[in-house]
Amino acid sequence: ILCSTKEKFGLMEINLVEDSLDRLLPPVSTGLSPRKRTTSQCKSEPPLLRTSKRTIYTAGRPPWYNEHGTQSKEAFVIGLCGGSASGKTTVARKIIEALDVPWVVLLSMDSFYKVLTPEQQALAASNDYNFDHPDAFDFGLLVHILRKLKQGKSVKIPVYDFTTHGRQKEWKTVYGASVIIFEGIMSFADKELLKLLDMKIFVDTDSDIRLVRRLRRDITERGRDIEGVIKQYNKFVKPAFEQYIEPTMRLADIVVPRGLYVFVCGSQFVHSDILDYCYGYRAALASAHQAQPLPQTLSVLESTPQVRGMHTIIRNKETSRDEFIFYSKRLMRLLIEHALSFLPSQPHVVQTPQGQDYEGRTFHGKRITGVSILRAGETMEPALRAVCKDVRIGKILIQTNQDTGEPELHYLRLPKDISEDYVILMDCTVSTGAAAMMAVRVLLDHDVQEDKILLLSLLMAEMGVHSVAYAFPQVKIITTAVDKKVNDVFHIIPGIGNFGDRYFGTDAPQDWSDEETDEPSY
Repeated sequence: ILCSTKEKFGLMEINLVEDSLDRLLPPVSTGLSPRKRTTSQCKSEPPLLRTSKRTIYTAGRPPWYNEHGTQSKEAFVIGLCGGSASGKTTVARKIIEALDVPWVVLLSMDSFYKVLTPEQQALAASNDYNFDHPDAFDFGLLVHILRKLKQGKSVKIPVYDFTTHGRQKEWKTVYGASVIIFEGIMSFADKELLKLLDMKIFVDTDSDIRLVRRLRRDITERGRDIEGVIKQYNKFVKPAFEQYIEPTMRLADIVVPRGLYVFVCGSQFVHSDILDYCYGYRAALASAHQAQPLPQTLSVLESTPQVRGMHTIIRNKETSRDEFIFYSKRLMRLLIEHALSFLPSQPHVVQTPQGQDYEGRTFHGKRITGVSILRAGETMEPALRAVCKDVRIGKILIQTNQDTGEPELHYLRLPKDISEDYVILMDCTVSTGAAAMMAVRVLLDHDVQEDKILLLSLLMAEMGVHSVAYAFPQVKIITTAVDKKVNDVFHIIPGIGNFGDRYFGTDAPQDWSDEETDEPSY
């Protein structure tokens, strides 16, 4: 059964070859294997999904925002509904593979089971608690979290333990994305939840197949006995499907028929909408600075003969690696010292060894944390540690997708309670500002205040300066030099070359040359 949206969305059919029931059923033995600890999983942890085409990173999303630093368009939410063990997650992965975009969050309804009372725990232990009833889910929390994700904000997702029937203490952090795929047996059962879904897909799988899959899953993965699984299925799962789940099929835009996976493959509408959104803002930010003066949030280290001389050395393509490292470190130290003058301070009186009062100043804030954008930004960490005792350090890895030219967040490690800190964000070169903007967005996702972020770079292009200031007008931008141009592949001109390769002694890609290169992750 396909609704009228088939004309709107390109579809592909893939034959699903089902295993025989005998193969799917787990072997029955006299002794059960030890019960395994099984939890609901936020499908963006670890932050990647491997498909037959590529590895898709689910953390991070397009860093293009309007002048207020916020997304103008909300995320596109695809809701997947179907009976227990109908293959919703498999369909979700097929959709992700078909869309082939890096900014995806896969959210499971399993994470939103309610915490059971002691009485309910006893019922669950004897397979007498109905986990397939709408009352078993925390729809209030689910709607709240999905609404925040749709708005592009980071959220904390509960982790449900199926062996203890409770939530783990540690919740998982999930970041907003361009596409959110939400799957669950009750995905269409709440009016407020339905309002958040831009596309609704129902996975219709034969009941016998669903029962076999459930038997295999609950026995092999959750340590339950076959009699208990069948009892629960007949008493709760099957009636709940007929009463609450199957009737919602009429709400679906697309129904995946039995024996087939029909999924959004050539979904040009969704795919082009996402790309138009990303590249549209890239173009807007790139052109926003034209004929504009440099922003007031920018501070450039005074170009003294000493600073000018060090730039002459590190920009020279004939400079040896040892000299490049030495003079780069000197510039980094000067840059860090200059940046510290922008941190808030307050009067502070101390007594000297001579017994006299000295009216000085002291840092007025809780902490200073450094965050480096890998890999080149990591070279600035020693200079920060040299002038800030016991400073905490975080790391962000952002790399450019070679197919789309867009930055993607691959790795993130931030200190706890960073939201209260002044953060010094470090990258050696900033060309378009894409990586820096994504890093700022990640910090904001962790509740760091925008006016407490200082972006430091040895060299920036005017385009990158304006792009960051345009999207995040309260971020302080500090550098030792600003070059006016970038070339047609967004490398700073005249530039400094590939800083990471020159510093670490690695080889640049063949399409890079020292005369016209910048850090490859922009």
